[in-house]
Order: sequence, then structure tokens, then C-alpha cells
Amino acid sequence: MTDIPDASASIKTPRTTCAVVGGGPAGLVLGLLLARAGVQVTVLEKHVDFLRDFRGDTVHPTTLAMLDDLGLFERFEALPQTHMKHIAFPTPDGQRVRVADLGRLPLRHPYIAMVPQWDLLNLLAEEGNTEMAFTLRTEHEVTGVVRNGERVVGIDYQSPDGPGRLLADLVVACDGRWSAVRRAVGLPTKEFPVDFDTWWYRVPTSGPMPESLLPRLGKRRGIIAIPREDYAQVAYMGRKGTDAQLRARGIEALREDTAFLAPELADQVSNIASMDDIKHLDVRMDRLRRWHAPGVLCIGDAAHAMSPVGGMGINLAVQDALAAARLLARPLARGALARSKGERFLARVQRRRTFPTVVVQALQRFMHARILAPVLKGEMIEPPRRLLSLVRRVPILTALPAAVIGIGPRPEKVPAWARRSPRQGDSVRP
Repeated sequence: MTDIPDASASIKTPRTTCAVVGGGPAGLVLGLLLARAGVQVTVLEKHVDFLRDFRGDTVHPTTLAMLDDLGLFERFEALPQTHMKHIAFPTPDGQRVRVADLGRLPLRHPYIAMVPQWDLLNLLAEEGNTEMAFTLRTEHEVTGVVRNGERVVGIDYQSPDGPGRLLADLVVACDGRWSAVRRAVGLPTKEFPVDFDTWWYRVPTSGPMPESLLPRLGKRRGIIAIPREDYAQVAYMGRKGTDAQLRARGIEALREDTAFLAPELADQVSNIASMDDIKHLDVRMDRLRRWHAPGVLCIGDAAHAMSPVGGMGINLAVQDALAAARLLARPLARGALARSKGERFLARVQRRRTFPTVVVQALQRFMHARILAPVLKGEMIEPPRRLLSLVRRVPILTALPAAVIGIGPRPEKVPAWARRSPRQGDSVRP
């Protein structure tokens, strides 16, 4: 964190209206929308590209509707993807019982699209680059914030050309749970205990998988198999702090666990080459008590780190970005964020998005306590029988969890000024 000593020191320093830190879904959505409002926006991404495996690849119905309204759905639909329409638990008699059914909801796109996140990010970045007000700088790692008194007025970064500085009326942290901006500003945080971690890996499949999420529970462990085009993306869940033990057990033990928990993958687990292919996620859950300070706002995982349970974190982050763009575009355009009372506009974003954040985190914590914790303690090795019996008798109940996971509380809409029709010549899936 550095200070601007006087006005003359910043004359030649590059300036933008809004500096967005982090080129993930929230950062690129926010950048694109603000640019369409004519707000000068610069997105800084520390990596050279978006090509990183086992990022959240879920694109929820609300995000699909957003892509529709932005005029990007046809191009998105042309990307390689699979669709997940249900969440189903297996039963002892070999059947699958749906506990969430997106097909029962009145949606434009009643499914969750499973798309490599780098494809979605590339699409958003390409569209952003068509806007005069949009700038994307890759290989720019933010190292701290710049202050003028108590106010954040920009960021410092490291790039291939060396250290640099960018001044801005507003800095928005979209750089995830380990946010450099969040650390630099020191906003107060509420932590929630989480007693499990997740390990991600791929299991190739020789045939099509069902269009459903497949949770599997066993003694002291569980997995979720997510259907993809030619493989299953597997999330293996175990007790927190056991990464070293899992790796010490070796690849054969993990293959055996996978085959036991997901028999449909048993013939393919030998293709998990080594423990180097197993990516560990240190699961954490927290929420900032205050998402903003003078000149800076946190959204997405930078404001509220989410559990991977339900895959709802990405949808929540995108909805944060939509709300922030709608509430901040006009104040940014007229320079209100640079003035002393500009923080009140940032408070509006937090007020708008706190309720859905609290609801989703409460649901995740409930699922941790009632399902995952007993499994990891060895107390439960089957899905809740009462729940399965109830949804079998009253299938319409599967719409409720589908709405929570697929839509989420308080979904946001694309502002009218950001909407576009598909461009002529955009590719469409045949």
C-alpha cells in the first residue's frame, strides 16, 4: 500500500475510471457492462490467459439468460459443452431419484451448461475488446493499493515490463478468495468453519453420461461426478487437512475409492495417471462485514468465499457483477465515485447483494452439517431416505432446490443500456 504524496506526482500516471482487479466471470462481466455504458474500465488479470483447469465450469440458467440479453448466447452455445438438468441420488435398488429438476422451472434455458471456464472468459473478453471503453491487461498482477489519505485512488501492479501504477475513481476487487485488494484494504471478515476439502480430477468416459449431477456417499468420503463431453469431472470430498494422507495412500487407493463410490466409472479409473492429476482445493467460507471502503469495492469471492457445494458461487459472483454495473454505471459516468460521498453508492451494492449471499451460505452450511459432516465422520453412508421418499411421492418438490441452485435468491437483470441483439454472422450450433 502506497500513498500519493502530492498532485504533481500523479500527472503522468495512467488513469482509468474503474479498475477491475481479476479477470474471472465477475470481473469480465462487470468490465463489459460498464464499457457498454461508456465508462472507461480496465480489467487487470495476473495470468497470461484464462487456461487453468478445474475452475468452476458451471454456467447457470440466470447466467445463460444474461448471455442472451448481452447478444452472446449464440456464440456461447457454439462452445463445446454438456447440459446438466437434474441432481439425482442413487438408491439401493439401483434406481436414481431426482432431488432437483431444472425442467420444472419456467426458464429460457432450463439447464446448467458445463463449459470450460476459459472458453466463457475468452468469449467475454473478446466481446469486451469490441468496446472502445474496455481495456484488458493480462500478466498484470496487482500488488497493492494506492491511497490519497484514507481513500483508495488506484492500484500498483507487476507486469512483464516491470512495476506500474494505475489510478482510478474506483477499484473493484474481483480477484477471488485470496484477493490482494481485500488484504491490502483490511476489511473486517466473518469466518465460518469448514471441516472438509475437495480434490478435483477427471475420469474419461467411453459413452454418454446422464444429464444429472451424481452425488455418491461413502464412509468418511464422498464424490460428486459431473457429466462432461467425454469425461466425468470428479470432486472427491474428505476431511480438511488430509491432503498429505490422501497423497501418501497413492493413486491406486484413490482409483479404488472412485470405483467403489461410482461403479459406472470403475472401468475407466485406471486412466487417472498419477496423484499429480489430483488438484487440491482448500475449502473456506467467509463473508466481509463491509464490502467497501472509500474508493474500493469487493464483489464475488473477494467479498464472500463460498463452498463448492451446489456450485453456486460462480452464479452469485456474476449476479454481484450485474448489480454493481447497474448501480454504479451512472455515478461512475458523472464522476460521483471520485467525490467524498461516493461510498454511499458502494453501500447500495452491498445492501442489494447481502441477502442472497446470506441465504446461499446458510444453505451450504446446512448441507455441510446435515449431509457432509455425518458422512466424513462415518455416521451416514446413504442419502437421506426421508428426502428421497418425499420427492418420489411429490415430484413437484424437486423444483425448489432446482430454483435455489439454478437461479438463486434475488436474480439480477441486464440493464437495458447493456442489451444487444446477436451480431449478424455469429456462429450457431448446427
